[in-house]
Amino acid sequence: MISDGFIQSSIRKQQQIVTKLQRFNMTWFPKLAVLLAASLVLFIVFFIWRDSELDAFTDIELSSITLDDDLKFHFPGLDDDLSQVAGELTSDRLLGGLLSPNFTRRSCLSRYQSISYRKSSRHEPSSYLVSRLREYERLHKRCGPYAESYKKSIKEMVSGRIESSSACRYVVWVAKCGLGNRMLSITSAFLYALLTNRVLLIYEEADMANVFCEPFPDTTWLLPKDFPFNYRLSRFKQKYAKSFGNTLKKNNNNISVSTEQLPSHLYLYLSHDYSHHDKLFFCDQDQIILRNIPWLIIKSDVYFLPSLFLMPSFEEELSKLFPDKETVFHHLGRYLFHPSNQVWTLITSYYKKYLAEAEERIGIQIRIFDKKTSPFQQVMDQILTCTFKEKQLPQVDMGKSIVAPSGKGKSKAVLLTSLIPSYYEKLKDMYLKHPTLNGEVINVYQPSHEEKQRSTNNVHNQKALAEINLLSMMDVLVTSAWSTFGYVAQGLAGKKPLILYKIEDKKIPNPVCGRAVSLEPCFHSPPIYDCKAKREVDTATIVPYLRHCEDIHWGIKLFNKDELSQLIGKDEPTSEDEPNGENQLSSDKLLGGLLAPNFTKRDCLNVSKLRE
Repeated sequence: MISDGFIQSSIRKQQQIVTKLQRFNMTWFPKLAVLLAASLVLFIVFFIWRDSELDAFTDIELSSITLDDDLKFHFPGLDDDLSQVAGELTSDRLLGGLLSPNFTRRSCLSRYQSISYRKSSRHEPSSYLVSRLREYERLHKRCGPYAESYKKSIKEMVSGRIESSSACRYVVWVAKCGLGNRMLSITSAFLYALLTNRVLLIYEEADMANVFCEPFPDTTWLLPKDFPFNYRLSRFKQKYAKSFGNTLKKNNNNISVSTEQLPSHLYLYLSHDYSHHDKLFFCDQDQIILRNIPWLIIKSDVYFLPSLFLMPSFEEELSKLFPDKETVFHHLGRYLFHPSNQVWTLITSYYKKYLAEAEERIGIQIRIFDKKTSPFQQVMDQILTCTFKEKQLPQVDMGKSIVAPSGKGKSKAVLLTSLIPSYYEKLKDMYLKHPTLNGEVINVYQPSHEEKQRSTNNVHNQKALAEINLLSMMDVLVTSAWSTFGYVAQGLAGKKPLILYKIEDKKIPNPVCGRAVSLEPCFHSPPIYDCKAKREVDTATIVPYLRHCEDIHWGIKLFNKDELSQLIGKDEPTSEDEPNGENQLSSDKLLGGLLAPNFTKRDCLNVSKLRE
């Protein structure tokens, strides 16, 4: 029989166990929960700190810009920057006459300050281009938004009636794709407007607000918000029934030239996926029709400008505007695209903080189109192989570690731009831990890492423009093949970059990179149609200054005479390549006697190479 004492003793032990459990639940469990919560907060803070370290623009955020009664914007260090342009606007500051002096300097700091951060261009604009730009500015002021001529044209547009006496005609540009594509297509639309005496207006959505300054004095290039067909513009796509291409297709390639039957406005789809009928825009006979339509609305994401050089009606004017064919974007890009004061603050603050003290600055722009076909390690190996081979970056002694920075060798700053941080981290880690073989001191910086392209995000576009401009301020450029971001940077800089050729199927190309032959951007999707012969043709063979691009073999771009001789030197077989010697043309090469031998091979390479 169990005694009462034993039972009471057991009860007391159970009560003690319950009390301990209660103490744990009431005391230790909350402490454990607080500890876990604190760890989570520290974990989050670490990643925020890590991101802020990688995204250096966060140190110079747009919130540092405040409104001021006397000045539209107030910027840290503004007085120092303004003092740089306090004197007379010299030819250098006006970029050889490209820029109009008729702006207040505070309205757009970058317009006259950019020369202080970029080296002076060795490419002078033609006097004819300068005079035509001043003429255009007067036209834009007379016909631009809110002018009487504009209001009259809007009424005619809504009514559908065309006044043949109207002196104002327009090109409305509608965005597609990322910032680099936008800047290239805007430039193409502007040159078309210049050639056809039209006024260029930009349909600005929220993602482009406060990215650029106004390029034309005493007016705006922004399409007013009350434009009658604003609601249609963002929805305009390739299959839109009332587009130029689809109208041609519907009417068997014919549009009536009768003014009474012409529409008051017409949509032109000039993006990478445009159709054969859309491409007839580049035919002279169709330009005759477009000439009589007051409003042309262009949606584009490509640098279609080179194909304007294929049109006989523009040939004489283009020759006078651009005697040096490789400088079209270099001049027009610097004329049109000035970072807003907010973006300019990001640019100059970052430059002064990280790049200004270096003896040499190297820009590396990395664009990955497909991570599966271009894995990280292959791309990293390609970057190092190229920059080592071209002696842009020094190799390191992987067997040694840096104990303390010597600071004795030449200092180089590497500005690396990429959507992802991995390349920056790898390169920075390598130069931070290991000494260089030549004693140079390398510092690596990455302004931001957005992880993926966010073209519809306003802050993303402001950062993108800041990075493009920072790249254009570097002494040396290394860019990625196919990248419009890189094209814009090299064009603004007036520098021919080293191009990292595209990796295909995880295989590093051989050679890994090569020097660009022309400053010009590449037109990725040119028409392949001869308007006169009405048949398909390689448009890189029609005029002597258009050839295929270095990075995309089906694209076309502009070259000048000196560059073409370089290309010919690379492509033309030498006497060592030809067993019969350079001056001996065999019967096969003369197509059995059809061809005359009285030509120099450099005049037309494809004749002597046709049989190869």
